[in-house]
Amino acid sequence: MFSHIRTTRVEWGDCDPAGIIFYARYFDFFDVSTTMLLERALGMKKIEYLRAYDFMGHPLAETRAKFRLPTRFGDEVSIETKLVEIGRSSFRLEHKLTNQGALAVEGTETRVWVVRDPADPKRIKSQAIPAEVVARLTHGGA
Repeated sequence: MFSHIRTTRVEWGDCDPAGIIFYARYFDFFDVSTTMLLERALGMKKIEYLRAYDFMGHPLAETRAKFRLPTRFGDEVSIETKLVEIGRSSFRLEHKLTNQGALAVEGTETRVWVVRDPADPKRIKSQAIPAEVVARLTHGGA
């Protein structure tokens, strides 16, 4: 299955007054990492793949994290995001955030491929992930 690694720096705005990252910021890091994995697999930016596949996005259905070590203001961290399961309309990812080689946070996400509900345009509903997207995510990307 497809994976992607990126690095980022923990900024002051990510932290609490003690200079330790506020836990909710990890979920923001994971969200960006998911988008970057899909962009790399599909060979286009998010705004482009939303249009190309005519869908509303891939919102979270479930997420969780295990916090092992703190990260602090100024730390350069690496985030490995890996697709671990893909179904008809949902996919599951694992994130591993490391700081100086040590595992600091493990996270998982289940996301759903959604479109606007034709019966009620104010709502969304799941849709089968296009075969081309499944192929790119399971066989190495664009």
